[in-house]
Amino acid sequence: MKHLISFILAILVLTGTMVADPALLERAAPDKPATTSSAPASVGSSAARKKTPASPGGAKVLPGPKLEGPGALATLNTLKVKGKAPATGYNRNGKFGNGWKDFNGNKCDERQDTLKRDMSKVKYKDAKQCQLASGVLDDSYTGTTIKWKVNSGSVDIDHMVALKNVWISGGQQLSQDQRLAVANDPLNLMASQASANRSKGDANAAEWLPSYKSFRCRYVAIQISVKKKYALAVTRPESEAMRRVLNTCPKQKAAKVTPIKLVATKAPRVAPKGHAAPTKKPSVNATKPKAVSPGAYCAKADKGSQGIGKKNGKSYTCKTSSTDTRLRWR
Repeated sequence: MKHLISFILAILVLTGTMVADPALLERAAPDKPATTSSAPASVGSSAARKKTPASPGGAKVLPGPKLEGPGALATLNTLKVKGKAPATGYNRNGKFGNGWKDFNGNKCDERQDTLKRDMSKVKYKDAKQCQLASGVLDDSYTGTTIKWKVNSGSVDIDHMVALKNVWISGGQQLSQDQRLAVANDPLNLMASQASANRSKGDANAAEWLPSYKSFRCRYVAIQISVKKKYALAVTRPESEAMRRVLNTCPKQKAAKVTPIKLVATKAPRVAPKGHAAPTKKPSVNATKPKAVSPGAYCAKADKGSQGIGKKNGKSYTCKTSSTDTRLRWR
């Protein structure tokens, strides 16, 4: 029977009815030892080619900073817990800078850098590849996909720890440079659906969490990282809300950060009760400038001192010039 099957296959090949397949002829002749590589290799290669369909915006990008540091719960335990400070004196532009800055020195501002980091399928308006024209955002706040175009208003750059929250949780003790940093630090920035960002406002984690629950662990971990880096506190309800979220993902990591150093400021001296505050002694040099004649010679003892013109009231200094080594009121 085996010889008959081989004979029929050979006839079919000779007449052109069938194209010879060595593997098929091998399987038709079982008296030859079967190889273990040909058939399985074919199956394996087809499985390797089978890929998950791409998302509408191409390869998905996970928005936000990388979290590759210590555990978020452990970091939360190191934050100060205190009440909100008064918002007195808060001014977004005045205290945190007007407009986006170039935090990392790549000559592109942080809004554009954040859009570039958080979106897929990005297109640019300029050859320098700073100004984005369009892109696709897999929004972490809502779990939706947004096909964004410039000036569409559909995507905002959110401060993960809102700047007003920074101000009332320790930001008043930061220097102006440190406040500019937290406003432009990629760690504190996230491209997000505009309406979700605006519904959040300046709320903390006890007052607002993303509707997309799968992102909540990363959301609070990023906030904890920002607060750790910039020596900011959390309120008791805020800390408890963060802990509840992280208890569902105890292995969640925070970002690897180096906390800033606060510049100590001297408290104003308060006079004891019943005693007047000491008056500041006038400076020895705080004497009234002498009346001088512009261009007149002056003594060595007056070198560098100020004088007031007798007739015009203008200020003059006793000094030399690049062309005259003699001291004059100039």
